[in-house]
Amino acid sequence: MKRPARPIRTVQRVQVGARMEKTVVKVLKALAEYLDLSLGDLLEGMALHALEGKSPFSPKTLGHIRRLRAIYGLELTAGDSHRLVEKDHAHD
Repeated sequence: MKRPARPIRTVQRVQVGARMEKTVVKVLKALAEYLDLSLGDLLEGMALHALEGKSPFSPKTLGHIRRLRAIYGLELTAGDSHRLVEKDHAHD
């Protein structure tokens, strides 16, 4: 049985300035394109799911993400988060 549709919510969005690792951005942009979403909508949805401790992706989408990671050479994992240093600052 299908769940009833949730009502449309009106929100105010703001521009954010954020820097991210290059291959992560490539994979996210390609995933947004695959899902027919803007990059902002993808990131917003991922954040809302994460803040509730939920996975934002179906098994089918996770398979596509694995292929995109291979295509763009994304080797970083969740274990690398908060442990990345920018190339220009690696030896300061």
